[in-house]
Amino acid sequence: MIKSRLRRLADPRRTAVFITLSLVVGLLAGLGGAGLIAAIDLISRGTRELEAWSGLGQYLVMLTVPAGLYLAWLLARRYPEVRGSGVPETTAALAVRAGYIPTRSIGLKILATALTLGGGGSAGREGPTVMIGAAIGSSIGRHTGLGEDQVRSLVAAGAGAGIGATFNAPIAGMLFAMEVILGNFAIRHLNAVVIASVTAAVTTRTLVGQERILSAIPHQAGDPRELLLYATLGIVAAGFGFLFLKAFDGVHGTIPLFEKRPWLRPLVLGLPVAGIIAVEPRIFGTGQQFIQELVGGKPLAVAWWVLLLLAGLKILATAGTLGSHGSGGHFMPALFIGSTVGAGLAALLATVWSISELDTGAFAIVGMAATFAAVARAPLTSILIVFELTGDYGLVLPLMLATSLATLIADRVHKESVYTIPLVRRGIRLLRTSDVDLLDTVAVGEVMTPRGAVIRPAMTTGEVQALLDRNRHHGLAVVDDNDTLVGVMTITDIVRSGGPSDQVTASDAMTPRPVTVTKSTPVSLALERMASLGVGRLPVVDEDDPSRLVGMFRRETAVKAYHHALNEVTETELRRKRAGLWARPDAEFFEFHIPGGSMADGRPVKEVHWPAGCTLVAIRRGRAVLVPEGNTVLTSGDIVTGFGMPGARSQVMERLMATSSDDVTDAPVGIDNADPTGAHGKV
Repeated sequence: MIKSRLRRLADPRRTAVFITLSLVVGLLAGLGGAGLIAAIDLISRGTRELEAWSGLGQYLVMLTVPAGLYLAWLLARRYPEVRGSGVPETTAALAVRAGYIPTRSIGLKILATALTLGGGGSAGREGPTVMIGAAIGSSIGRHTGLGEDQVRSLVAAGAGAGIGATFNAPIAGMLFAMEVILGNFAIRHLNAVVIASVTAAVTTRTLVGQERILSAIPHQAGDPRELLLYATLGIVAAGFGFLFLKAFDGVHGTIPLFEKRPWLRPLVLGLPVAGIIAVEPRIFGTGQQFIQELVGGKPLAVAWWVLLLLAGLKILATAGTLGSHGSGGHFMPALFIGSTVGAGLAALLATVWSISELDTGAFAIVGMAATFAAVARAPLTSILIVFELTGDYGLVLPLMLATSLATLIADRVHKESVYTIPLVRRGIRLLRTSDVDLLDTVAVGEVMTPRGAVIRPAMTTGEVQALLDRNRHHGLAVVDDNDTLVGVMTITDIVRSGGPSDQVTASDAMTPRPVTVTKSTPVSLALERMASLGVGRLPVVDEDDPSRLVGMFRRETAVKAYHHALNEVTETELRRKRAGLWARPDAEFFEFHIPGGSMADGRPVKEVHWPAGCTLVAIRRGRAVLVPEGNTVLTSGDIVTGFGMPGARSQVMERLMATSSDDVTDAPVGIDNADPTGAHGKV
């Protein structure tokens, strides 16, 4: 009995236990963030010592940058999830893999990022920290037996904790998780995200010290007329954001040289990056130290055109670093570009602006927020992170104006953000849905097609085509002789392989390692995954054994799921109405019979336009008594017991005596005027 009670108390689905797990995720994410900083510092110190020993000075980066990128590329070649920022991988995991991120990603991401940035590559550490935190949340959620939605909460919590840990900005971390990672502000995820973000921020700050984290002094907006200049800054920031997105998109495109010799990618792209850093060391690594100088309130000792040039060089260096499949984030480069653009624009405008003295630090801070909003489409996160960096709300109006303009313009000129570009290239398009979805209430298991015909890997594409034709399906799951799901094959796969043939097997033409769902997955989430991947079916696998096929969820199943959910909503509404009728003191029972030839004879109950305030209780047919349901077909001679308001019986009889030609109403047949959902259900 004691053991049973302890098991119940330790059940991860309990609120207290789940909050504790969120705290653990935040603590470990904070440790992960501190570990990443330590790993980058370790390799950076080694690089500096090697500079002094070799006598090459800053030109040693011509060797260390390509070497670091090449080693990171080798890791990414074997473990693709460590490539790039980490944010797209996290959002993809939530969208199509039920929040699954391999636990190995934690250590591998730290190593790949340390090699990329420690060697001198131009990128940030916040994206990798997001993925490290998300992988921690995913691992804890999966290994404690949480349901899919709670795993998603912990993944988002870990991601938010990564931002909180990097910038000591827990509120911005929370908003980043909701705005960028989840794409919605569902309340059910909020507690976990807040707790983890705060815990991670405190942990990292304690371990590495406040001086290692980006911060800024408070700034105030000057004359109200300066808002015109901040609006101009928003437009300029959107322009530089567009250049950043185009450069990033360009290096990720198909380059024939790299398709044939992929190992050349980190070397060919790494050398120009190294050249830029050798000439301009301020581009080195994250660039945080130079950002700190711009926003720290010190007098500006750099010409405006130099600052704008630095912004352009940072765009090229970051695009080359991440295009080489190195590991690093976009957040800090966007802040670097924004701060230099903001400070440079202020220095330029100061030569012609005589109304007030322009604060270059304030423009640098607003430029940071506006540029990140343009490249990430996350205006709320951009604004809040500045508030937390400065600890002051003096720039609230310039921030809101510049970030809004930058986001609006960026949406018009480049539809994808820096975080969705890699996903689109992999065929994944994220759909952002509202918090309330009718199909959230229906599980895949309630509407799926049970396992039927399957394809075997050894079958030829000709045999597969015949099997699809017999079963009238466009695609089926591929299951091997051990009854293990190995892929999905569709008509499109057959066409892509050259058409039905006796020479090509299913194992050659199928799509391997398909995205799956379980019986407990909400239909809304299954549809989101299908839409993101552009597929028409998903295999349904066993909850405890993801390799065992139990059914298929198809696009046409969504119609069935919608009607199922609608009926459930209708039932709830009708029960509420019935309860209201029972509470009325003047309501009464009455009986009526179905006359031969009436409009109700031979029709289901749900297709009869019953009067408002009337509920059917029972149907007596001969000696049998039936409980009326929406699909119960009425026949002449049935004696029906009803319950309703005075006068309901006469209205029912008047309605029943109408002929089919008289059956004309303003509402569609079968919709009860008392049913505000306009849906069919039991009556």
